[in-house]
Amino acid sequence: MISIITAIHNQLEMNEIFWENLKKYTHYPFELIIIDNHSSDGSKEFFIEKGATVIANQANYSYPYTQNQGIKIATNDIFAFLNNDIIVSPNWDQKILDSMEKNQLDVITVCGIERVESLDKTLSLGRRWKLIKNLTGFIPKTKKLLTAMHYLMYGNWESFSAKRYKQFKNKVVEGFVGNSVIFNRKALDLLGLWDERIQGADWDLYIRSKKRALEFADIKPCHIALDVFNHHYIRLTQKAKPPVFADAASIIKLEEKWTKEELALYLKDNLST
Repeated sequence: MISIITAIHNQLEMNEIFWENLKKYTHYPFELIIIDNHSSDGSKEFFIEKGATVIANQANYSYPYTQNQGIKIATNDIFAFLNNDIIVSPNWDQKILDSMEKNQLDVITVCGIERVESLDKTLSLGRRWKLIKNLTGFIPKTKKLLTAMHYLMYGNWESFSAKRYKQFKNKVVEGFVGNSVIFNRKALDLLGLWDERIQGADWDLYIRSKKRALEFADIKPCHIALDVFNHHYIRLTQKAKPPVFADAASIIKLEEKWTKEELALYLKDNLST
């Protein structure tokens, strides 16, 4: 069983899309932990009604802070940190766990618009998604429009996902895509909680996994599963203009934690965006 941890602030219609596809396409039973950052549009109540465990914050907190809140009450040994502005692919969890086992990985992410098997393919996907966003830029992002954008991007989602799975079954590449990060308790024990000082905590997690792998060889760096593609609407939350993080004063830049030499070493050849 997987503990899915997702932070939200409003975006009710996106949350409905997220839930509907999560329920439809998740193979195994799962525990859904929602960290609600003081939503005012009924999103908190929506997830309570669906049976999720909801932590109700009284302000908007940063990504790593909320993910650690979820970890502390999670009851399972696999943690899936999913953005709310994604659509998961069919049987995403089953395929991810299979890839983790086959490739002996303890921390893994899906692929997506941000990164696939090559730079050319990644850029091509990015251009297509940018075109769709530009064409719909002045239209309110309703549930109907968000669903239509997804269809324009991929056509039949199940066929698109099945084709990728057939082509890339159990193939991985070192790196990360931050909208869907999965790791187990071994990774938690070795790498620790998310660093609450770093809003770009996915970069920090990757660096820590790479550093640990090089120094102790008891874990592999984070890898991307090329056979599991989750759609990410990208910056949808930012465009909704959420309140400033309540813990903003304690957040530092990645460059304030890691030296230039460390960043050059650990991020070398990493194409993540």
